[in-house]
Amino acid sequence: MEINKHNTHILLGFEYSAPTTIVEACKLLVEYSDAVVLAGGTDVIVKMKEGSLRPKRVVNIKKIPGITGIMETSDGIWIGALTRIRDIERSKLVQEKILVLYEAVRVIGSVQVRNLATIGGNVCNASPAADSAVALLALDAVAHISGPEGERKVPFSEFFKGPGSTDLARGELLTGITVPSKLVGWKGCWVRVARASMDIATISLAATVKIEDGCVKDIHLAWGAVAPTPMRTRDVEAFIVGKKLDYSVIDEAAKLAAKSIRPRESGRSSGAYKRRVAEGFVREALTRLAEK
Repeated sequence: MEINKHNTHILLGFEYSAPTTIVEACKLLVEYSDAVVLAGGTDVIVKMKEGSLRPKRVVNIKKIPGITGIMETSDGIWIGALTRIRDIERSKLVQEKILVLYEAVRVIGSVQVRNLATIGGNVCNASPAADSAVALLALDAVAHISGPEGERKVPFSEFFKGPGSTDLARGELLTGITVPSKLVGWKGCWVRVARASMDIATISLAATVKIEDGCVKDIHLAWGAVAPTPMRTRDVEAFIVGKKLDYSVIDEAAKLAAKSIRPRESGRSSGAYKRRVAEGFVREALTRLAEK
């Protein structure tokens, strides 16, 4: 095994690097356009083993300090990109203040998977069905990105570009996520259906709402696996705002949601099936939120 610059090991037909700073990691990602970032490895390693992913360079970011943990700041709740899903699931801060994220991450894979998988990896995989991504979209989360040009922030509503594609440019790295303080403490609800236990979602809904004087002041409805990216049904949200969550409003919102999602007509399940489920999900979520 040969070792060269950037603490890079050449083995098994690909180069392996383990940078210890964000700057070093970004330099490697610029230098090697086909590099693959390794965080938890629950997706990357599996794909490499099955042969669907054959990277020439793997950049392991696990040794980089400062991008792991969960803490409350003046801006909201910050979660480092390297934070394990299991740590988010067990966080009292997450359970008490951003419940919808807790409800979403606790159904990701098995406990063994959640002990390895990271929030950054789950998000950057950019699956339309990614559970954490859907919940974070409902929470108006902001992605913290570092790269050759410095640091920038991107709202989750703009972060996903398509299946497997994000706003990350060459040389950029997701370092953390912030749930804005204005969303902290909102009521939340998570609804999901899958073909089997520990399978990816067939369709999911993360709903967050702020209610004052019995009426909805603001609401976010984020969906997974109903479009090329996680999406919000903003027309449904606009219809609900200012109203009480009574039967007639919930019924109309559910029918509107079924028309607003954009599922593929074929694949793991049909578009007709997902529209039917979406209608039921809105009825369930809004009823639960009204009862809370």
